[in-house]
Amino acid sequence: MINRRTRELSAEDIQTIAGTYHNWRNPEGDYEDVKGFCNADPIERVKELDYVLTPGRYVGLAEIDDDFDFAERFSSLKAEFEGQLKEEATLNQRIAESLAKIKLNDE
Repeated sequence: MINRRTRELSAEDIQTIAGTYHNWRNPEGDYEDVKGFCNADPIERVKELDYVLTPGRYVGLAEIDDDFDFAERFSSLKAEFEGQLKEEATLNQRIAESLAKIKLNDE
């Protein structure tokens, strides 16, 4: 991913897309719909959706098998944040002490 919305396609990505297209176009091809990637709906389905061609309406979302443990991740982030707050307090104290040592001619 280049950023949140832009993905640079690898040679493998391009081959997958091209292969899927060629299988779809070829009556003897082994095309099949893949949730989140491709879907061949008849024009009647497009008409039902008032000719809106937003891909998500047809393709859907891919099933993501995610091992994400929210409680563990949250605890980790909370501990990191609390450590940063302590470090901030220490740094603020050191800055205040350093500023107190500075004498200006007006004082």
